[in-house]
Amino acid sequence: MNKISGMGVALITPFKTDKSIDFDALSRVIEYVTAGGCDFFVALGTTAENPTLNVREKKDIVRFISENNVKKLPLVVGAGGNNTADVVKNVADLCDEADAVLSVTPYYNKPSQRGLYEHFTAIADASPKPLVLYNVPGRTGVNMTADTCLKLAEHKNIIAVKEASGNMNQLGYILRDRPEDFAVLSGDDGLTLAQIAMGIDGVISVVGNAFPEEFGKLVHLAIEGNFADARLIHLQMIEIIDLLFVEGNPVGVKTALAVKGLIENELRLPLVSGSEVLFEKLKKQIRL
Repeated sequence: MNKISGMGVALITPFKTDKSIDFDALSRVIEYVTAGGCDFFVALGTTAENPTLNVREKKDIVRFISENNVKKLPLVVGAGGNNTADVVKNVADLCDEADAVLSVTPYYNKPSQRGLYEHFTAIADASPKPLVLYNVPGRTGVNMTADTCLKLAEHKNIIAVKEASGNMNQLGYILRDRPEDFAVLSGDDGLTLAQIAMGIDGVISVVGNAFPEEFGKLVHLAIEGNFADARLIHLQMIEIIDLLFVEGNPVGVKTALAVKGLIENELRLPLVSGSEVLFEKLKKQIRL
């Protein structure tokens, strides 16, 4: 596939009050973010509450997104884990309808950098689709260094990294030394403007679920080099972005989508719905 760029949306998984998947609501969200200027979809990531979905549900979600992808935007599907052999065994089945696979650094095990290299190499060797690395030490307990990322970037089936360490110097080394065809994507909505100024290619966004038009415009203006106008949008959205993460992800963005009437404010345990305080604060912001 071509180099991934622009605003990708890490799609949420809407649930009904009985906690079953609400496919009608998912259809509304897909239509909403597509109309708002989404450049590519990401399914089955953290924002989708991936750990609480069974294999059948995961396949149904990917198939549904693919069938409702009217603009045929690139679809990246999450397929990671902390059991390398299990990921290698299942990656082909999970990504059958995907254009690329997003695979997170193993959580809880806390592997060494050599372990991370061997883990992702094994998945890239097994995957029939290109691999996007995902570094998010705040969730996994392990950071993939710039050196490890760049070493993996030489693999013919690894095409990008979603870098969510928040470490701007680490990001800088990756950007300085990456292969020309290797994409670097932000995993932090609040840092996206600054990181585009450094040279990243786009973002896999949580905010884009609820504010695709506004955040997509920010991303596209910045990529075009219009930082003055992009900065104005960024400053206008600071409080909203903070609110979307104050009670965790995807709690905040699901609350915002519920305020907008697109979904029910339902999550699966161990996550719980956003508080009434958060609901009212987002309601105020969305009405502004």
